[in-house]
Amino acid sequence: MARKMLILLALLIASVSVLAGCGGGKEGEAALETVTILYPGERSDRMDEFLQNEFADKMASELGLKVEVVFVPWAQYWEQKDIMLAANEPIDLYWDGLPDLSTIVNKKQAMALDDLIQQHGQDMLKVLPKEQLQGATIDGKVYGIPSAYAPSSAMYQLVAVRQDILEAVGMSEVKTPDDLKEFAAKAKEKFPEMKGPADIIFKPLTRYFADEQYNWIAVEDLVVFGEDSKKAYSYYETEAFQEVAKFNRSMYDGGLYTEDLTIKYNERDSRMQTGLYLWVEGSLGKEMEIIDAVKANAPEAEIKTYLLAEEKPRYVTAAGGEVLGMPVNAPNPEGAMKFINWIYKSQDNYLFALYGVEGKDYEIVDGRIKKLTASEFFYEWMFRNQNYQLFGPEVAQASIDQYKSWDDDAVRSASLGFRFNNENVKLIETALKEVAGKDMAAIRSGFVDFETEYPKAIEKLKAAGIDEYVAEVQRQLDEFLANQK
Repeated sequence: MARKMLILLALLIASVSVLAGCGGGKEGEAALETVTILYPGERSDRMDEFLQNEFADKMASELGLKVEVVFVPWAQYWEQKDIMLAANEPIDLYWDGLPDLSTIVNKKQAMALDDLIQQHGQDMLKVLPKEQLQGATIDGKVYGIPSAYAPSSAMYQLVAVRQDILEAVGMSEVKTPDDLKEFAAKAKEKFPEMKGPADIIFKPLTRYFADEQYNWIAVEDLVVFGEDSKKAYSYYETEAFQEVAKFNRSMYDGGLYTEDLTIKYNERDSRMQTGLYLWVEGSLGKEMEIIDAVKANAPEAEIKTYLLAEEKPRYVTAAGGEVLGMPVNAPNPEGAMKFINWIYKSQDNYLFALYGVEGKDYEIVDGRIKKLTASEFFYEWMFRNQNYQLFGPEVAQASIDQYKSWDDDAVRSASLGFRFNNENVKLIETALKEVAGKDMAAIRSGFVDFETEYPKAIEKLKAAGIDEYVAEVQRQLDEFLANQK
């Protein structure tokens, strides 16, 4: 009897071992190191299939990794990111905005990556210049991988417009805010099914209204750098901001803006891609990024990107606008760096991650990349690299030539590489962010009456400590500029 029990126990242990080895659904998966990526957006059916099959196989065979992607909808992404990282959830890699780098670092949401880059990022460095990495540097240490190594002057100062509708209402181009207003009014009358602008485009409008060009250098758009004066200013107190707010109020009063532009500001790209909206803030090549998604809902759509006040200088102000970071408590930062390095190791890897399987999801014809499915893979703009970037067959060669030469006449901003460290003013910054989010955002969007609400909001901004905050930015800026010389 005892012998039978021992045999049964041995069989039971063997069965459990077999089940454990098969638990992941792929042979040998138990031996793989896990890398977890926090990622904004929705998981498409094809992306889900790709991650579980072709991508999983390649990560296992080439890197010995099991890469898990945690998707969070755009509208909740930043809030959920903070909650998850504060709770020390096992996140190895995530995406965020470069202007928030000091906040990210001081919250222990980003570790210094210099040693990891030295050990596991050498292939990446072949196509990502060190100057690019300087955009994510604080006190001489690299705290993130700036995404989108591509022409970048006048970053976020452009507007991507539905050109087909613009021409349908008898217009050919937009050069001024009044042109945009005219376009919105005519489109509302001729195409009542359209829902108006997808975005209030406050940075392109700021470019138009500002006497000198501004570069945003603190969180929540609180502080700008004057390119001529080399000084830091409270953005919400500038005359340019006041003109932007007044213009947007006139758009709201005219029934040309919807409440969603304020309440659901972060969903602006998603709105534009429905094919029911007229414009969205852009950067160079924005039309190439979103045209497939827009055409999926509006096949006749054509998009063109415009720079308001084109005659004003274009400044290179940032190494991309976003950054890939690794939390201080990341379980597997080595694996995360290996993953990033793998993407940039070759054009084949780059295209695989961003476009899927050649012959199934895309094909290359005459040096152009043609998508065979409408599925999203890893965002192209998140990993864009001009050494590997390809263009779709529908993109005019003239547009490609303009794109590649865009920075030729640009001016390097004196603030390029500056990263404000908020350590001395964290409490003030928290109070200012609340005013910016609750009061200034509504004024910026034209959602409330400017004449009555703006003075009240400025009082709150002053009470929260904006003057002390700007002074600290200026102190660090002066030190940075002196060292540059």
